Amino acid sequence: VQLQASGGGLVQAGGSLRLSCAASGSTRSIYMTGWYRQAPGKQREMVAIISNLDNTQYGGSAKGRFTISRDSAKNTVYLQMNSLKPEDTAVYYCDARTTNSRYWGQGTQVTVSS
Repeated sequence: VQLQASGGGLVQAGGSLRLSCAASGSTRSIYMTGWYRQAPGKQREMVAIISNLDNTQYGGSAKGRFTISRDSAKNTVYLQMNSLKPEDTAVYYCDARTTNSRYWGQGTQVTVSS
């Protein structure tokens, strides 16, 4: 499985961004995909995850502002981020899990200016 994350950028506080994570390879083996983020000097934290049954779970910082969704036909998972805050600044990574492995994308930088 290969993951390609995109959609990051620089946005003002209160703005929105949509991240995309496109999977290729053995995508049928994926049962869960998620978004994580890591700010400088901090541990990587879960932002949102979605299963292949469309069950979702959000980290505390994302609740009410971010929405994870997927397009199974495109093998792509999205993270719609609204009401962005400067503390959302981080590198955002997508991951995909199969029964045997876990795969990570390359990360996309999100910077929110105040």
